[in-house]
Amino acid sequence: MSGHEKRKRKQRIDTLIQSQAGSLGKFFGSKKQKESSNVVENLENKEEWEDMGNEENENLEDNTDAGAKEPNECVDEGDHEDMDVEVQNEDMVVECEPTNIDDPRNWDKIDQNFIDFIVERGPVRRDGDYFPKDMEGRHFTPFHYIRRLSNGEKQDRRWLVYSSASDKVFCFCCKLFAQGENKTLLATNGLRNWRNLGQRLKNHEASNEHIASMSKWIESERRLKKNETIDQSVQDQIKKEKEHWKGVLVRIIEAVKTLAKLNLAFRGDNEKIYQERNGIFLSIMEMVAVYDPIMQEHFRRIQNGEIHYHYLSHKIQNEIIQMLANEVKSSILRKIKDAKYFAVILDCTPDISHQEQMSLVIRCVDVSASTPKVEEFFLEFLKVEDTTGSGLFDELEIVLASLQLDIGDIRGQGYDNGSNMKGKHKGVQKRLLDINPRAFYTPCVCHSLNLVLCDMANSCNKAKSFFGVVQRIYCLFSSSPKRWKILMENVGGLTVKSLSQTRWESRVDSVRAIRYQASGIKEALLELADVDCRDDAGAKSEAEGLVRHEIEDFGFLVGMVIWHTMLFAVKCVSKTLQKEDMHIDVAIDQLKGLITFLDKYRESGLAEAIDEAKEIASKMGVEPVFHEKRVIRRKKQFDESVSEEVTFSAEESFRVNYFLYIMNQALSSLTSRFEQFKKYEETWGFLFDVNKLNSMTDECLKIHCTKLEDALQHEGTSDIDGKELFSELKVFKEGLPKEIRKPIEVLNHLKLMEDCYPNVWVAYRILLTIPVTVASGERSFSKLKLIKNYLRSTMSQERLNGLSLLSIEHEMVDKIDCEDIISTFAAKTARRVIFK
Repeated sequence: MSGHEKRKRKQRIDTLIQSQAGSLGKFFGSKKQKESSNVVENLENKEEWEDMGNEENENLEDNTDAGAKEPNECVDEGDHEDMDVEVQNEDMVVECEPTNIDDPRNWDKIDQNFIDFIVERGPVRRDGDYFPKDMEGRHFTPFHYIRRLSNGEKQDRRWLVYSSASDKVFCFCCKLFAQGENKTLLATNGLRNWRNLGQRLKNHEASNEHIASMSKWIESERRLKKNETIDQSVQDQIKKEKEHWKGVLVRIIEAVKTLAKLNLAFRGDNEKIYQERNGIFLSIMEMVAVYDPIMQEHFRRIQNGEIHYHYLSHKIQNEIIQMLANEVKSSILRKIKDAKYFAVILDCTPDISHQEQMSLVIRCVDVSASTPKVEEFFLEFLKVEDTTGSGLFDELEIVLASLQLDIGDIRGQGYDNGSNMKGKHKGVQKRLLDINPRAFYTPCVCHSLNLVLCDMANSCNKAKSFFGVVQRIYCLFSSSPKRWKILMENVGGLTVKSLSQTRWESRVDSVRAIRYQASGIKEALLELADVDCRDDAGAKSEAEGLVRHEIEDFGFLVGMVIWHTMLFAVKCVSKTLQKEDMHIDVAIDQLKGLITFLDKYRESGLAEAIDEAKEIASKMGVEPVFHEKRVIRRKKQFDESVSEEVTFSAEESFRVNYFLYIMNQALSSLTSRFEQFKKYEETWGFLFDVNKLNSMTDECLKIHCTKLEDALQHEGTSDIDGKELFSELKVFKEGLPKEIRKPIEVLNHLKLMEDCYPNVWVAYRILLTIPVTVASGERSFSKLKLIKNYLRSTMSQERLNGLSLLSIEHEMVDKIDCEDIISTFAAKTARRVIFK
């Protein structure tokens, strides 16, 4: 473009922006909106406006749902979804930054529409405002919001508003209604004289100017509520439009919540209504419009070109998703901060776009509810580039700072058994312990149980061979529908399954199908071997080999019974420990029970397994005898010492070289991998069981309280006082009801005592905060795979976190009030319109 054309274009844009300044009615759809739209059409034709408005949007990348080939398509051509006008070319940038309409500092150039809008909203005071100190160390305090009369009564200074942007206070009514002669700071630039603020406020509220402004404010509020303003007809139309748009937004928000909770994609190939393949979101809106008059009217306006802002595009979807997610996250953070102590649970996995995602889950004791309970909350996925212990810990520090959570309040950390996580020298747990020694590290119990089974399966060749046979059977039948049909004709409800490489306790399902259907699988293999087909020559050979050398081998049947029993026991324990509210005392009891079971099974389990295997063998027509395989011995050299080799029978060889081998390996792995829980029991054991606490002597109880104080001490301070804890426990245990046994029940009882035992209250909260597994982090990966699949692989990280939070914490989403979301959305949109 030439310089003259650019200047001419800039002049048209300036004229357009000036014509829209102060048009609050446009947001509510009043008559002024239609008049302003006509001005826009007279300034430029439709094609020129599209060229300007979409010049920068042509290069936007759609990071929402895959399958969208034209990310800039709107519901109708020429429609402009966003309220803020952003036009960029070589000469200029017109960009409207978000402005806080509740801040009095921004009320200098306003019209009557804006005054009415602010009066309807009323003064806004936000809880948790930060009040910075001045050079003298003074700052504003909420103490000044209350006016204290001489008779002792208190009145709320509703007119006093604090501006966080300018660190000043203003008079709400004087700022809006004061005449030109009122030059006080509270009515103009704001007051920051914290030393004399009390006296200045008393003088101001007694002044005639303030009383006159208050009268105007009260009168304006009354007239707006009763629709008695001069422009009553206009106000009626505005209110009608507000109700219409409110109804539209309620339906849009509910559609977004539903799709987010169900992990469904929003967009299709285009974003135009009543067209094919326009996505699930618009399809739902079209279905609602069939029966709902509000959406019918909304779609009629869109089709007739009466409105430009239809709120159906992906930009509005993203905005609503983020507002809902922020509401859920704020609720979660409030609970965490009320609990004070929390634990972090981290786990990593690559997503569909080959980016490493780290799931952040926070565990705490929710004390805000009437009945305290242990909660594990998902917060977000963190995209990490450096997967070393240092890189992951840096990401953790950054996100905790952004969430305003104190790293010193961490009392537990749970990770899987990866070296970058559990490393004793450079792992995440060691780096966190260097900063906060009270962040007790717990390796995931379920991961450790999987590793125990992995150690057992790899301890001897016969165990490896057994699982190899199980996988061969599955691969043989699953390789073609014809073979699978033969299998289903011979077995009942259970089908053979592939072996999982990571979830070892799930292998019980693969073994169970063979354990309870061994005769049926044998018949299926024999039928497959008898198939006279050239294409199945390999299958016939494989099937015959499995039947003759594996299925009909009595040692295989005994091993099958043993492994099914072992895997079933571990699976029961693992599933129990994967609960969100699992506690350390329960985990220790479960592990002790598993070790006791393995000890007993080591002594008598082989005889029981042989009896069960004989019943299976009789049904299959297999001789219940261990077959001794030929032993290949190496020839001795002349200078080697010849020693007598111990020879075992086939059954004794099976017991010594197979059964006892895997059982000893299981007990050894359980003992070594759960040493951390022994340390927990030494430190916290006296709080696990109420019976143990009651039977403990005073001297022993005092020793345990002192030891716990030392464990919770850092930099000279401790979470509890050992001596006071001892004194409180002596009294507390005597009045504890007999039906209370578990730590969570003790905590619920303490909640009713209203801080009578503060040290006991803190000790039990920290005990229940320590995590046991990272199952919640693993479960979040299931949502990750559903939300960010191969069709939606270009989704932005912000949208991914928003949808994941709404899907995982769906119970909290159902409690969100749409009124609050609509108010927030309206305030954000009004900022863009009013301060344009």
